[in-house]
Amino acid sequence: MVTGATNGIGEAIARRLAAAGMTVVLVGRSDERLDRTRARIAAAVPDADLLLERADLSLLAEVRELAKRLGREPLPDVVISNAAVIAEVREVTSEGIPRFLATNHLAPYLLLRSLVRPIGRRAARFVVVGADPGGLARVPVDLDDLGSRTGRGLGPLPSFRPFVAYGRTKNMNAMFGYALARRLAGTRITVNGVHPGIIKDTGLGKGTARGTLRVFSTLLGSSPGTPGPDAGADTPVWLATTPDVEGISGSFFVKRRQVSTAPHTTDVARCDRLWDESARLVGLAPAL
Repeated sequence: MVTGATNGIGEAIARRLAAAGMTVVLVGRSDERLDRTRARIAAAVPDADLLLERADLSLLAEVRELAKRLGREPLPDVVISNAAVIAEVREVTSEGIPRFLATNHLAPYLLLRSLVRPIGRRAARFVVVGADPGGLARVPVDLDDLGSRTGRGLGPLPSFRPFVAYGRTKNMNAMFGYALARRLAGTRITVNGVHPGIIKDTGLGKGTARGTLRVFSTLLGSSPGTPGPDAGADTPVWLATTPDVEGISGSFFVKRRQVSTAPHTTDVARCDRLWDESARLVGLAPAL
């Protein structure tokens, strides 16, 4: 199963998994976009076995329903959490949660936690797509303000604040992965994070980027040296399929190599605090 599968890195991941012979569940928020993606993948992989699941991952109610559907047989062997957005910090969903926080962090938190019980003692791999651990070392999560409502620490340029807030959620992804892996120790479910690389044509900030962020995105997208989504799919697909990482959990990978992330993302007390606050926000008990 791949979230954010209707464009960019997510679509490339889904296509490569289909080419490897896996049945792939594509998760997206638009029936039309899901249909178009299925057609593109089928054109590239004629025997692709694809299933479509529509869910708006910015809405926790839809994430819960998605988890219920996915928690029935056949259960997923691989779950790749890839969906993410760069949105205005003040943009909230109909549930009253900042859209960037709901989509980028709370959705994978709720979805993966909800799949643990149905999967049970089976083997499964959870892969959480994050971002550059080097760059993210400078944007620690504000555990007192997960939604960045105060604007504290987002910097002086209003047009760039959505990108900083996005970076914080990518650190949350790493922290969540470590916390979940610790809680699943002794099971056959592994959890690992991955940075796909600096990739163009991801569509992350489409319709949102302005000012400094728009200039940054334009330069990135037009740079001849910036690789495309297929390059970004390489390490996530490798993590999902290779026997080389059998049994490895609670790690973070860049270019198929284990790397360290910033101390503020690995601190157990900080990770547990994020876990507990996230549980409160999605309406789950802290205990897994």
